[in-house]
Amino acid sequence: MISEKMSEELNEHLNAELYSSYLYLSMSAYASHKGLSGAAHWLYMQAQEEMIHVQKFYEYLNDQDARIILETIEKPPTEFGAILELFNAVLGHEKEVTARVNKLMTLAVKESDHATQTFLQWFVTEQTEEEKTVRDIIDKLKLAGDSTTAVFMIEGELSSRVAPQANPGA
Repeated sequence: MISEKMSEELNEHLNAELYSSYLYLSMSAYASHKGLSGAAHWLYMQAQEEMIHVQKFYEYLNDQDARIILETIEKPPTEFGAILELFNAVLGHEKEVTARVNKLMTLAVKESDHATQTFLQWFVTEQTEEEKTVRDIIDKLKLAGDSTTAVFMIEGELSSRVAPQANPGA
C-alpha cells in the first residue's frame, strides 16, 4: 500500500496524462485542418500513447488499493502555428511531463516506496525516449527550413508511425 501523499500525487499525474492525450488530440485536429496529415497522424498516435499511460497509472493505483479521483480536464489550446512551432510545443509539453515524473520519483525515493520507484522507472525511461524523438523531428524540420519538398518528406515519415501497444512484448 502506498502513502496518502503518494496516492494524491499519482492521481494528479493520471489526470495530467489525460490532459496530455486531450492536448495531442487538439494538436492532431489542428494539423489535419492545416493539411499536415503526417503530423496529424503522428499526434493522434501520441494521444493514444498518452491514454496507455493513463491506464498504467489507473491500474497501479488500483493494485495499490488507492482511490482513483478523476478531475476536470482543462481545455487545450487550438492554435499552434507552423509545423515547427507545433512540434516545439510538443517538446515543451514533454519536458513538463518529464518534470512531473521526476517529482514523483523524488517523492517515491524520499518515502522509500520501492514499488512505486519500480513502477515509475518505466516512465523515466519513456520520457527520455519521448523527448529525443521530438527533438529529432524538430531537428529535421529546422534542416528543412523553407523547403516544401523536405517538409513533404518529413510528413511521410510522420505518417508511418504505428499505433502504440498497451503491453509491448506481452
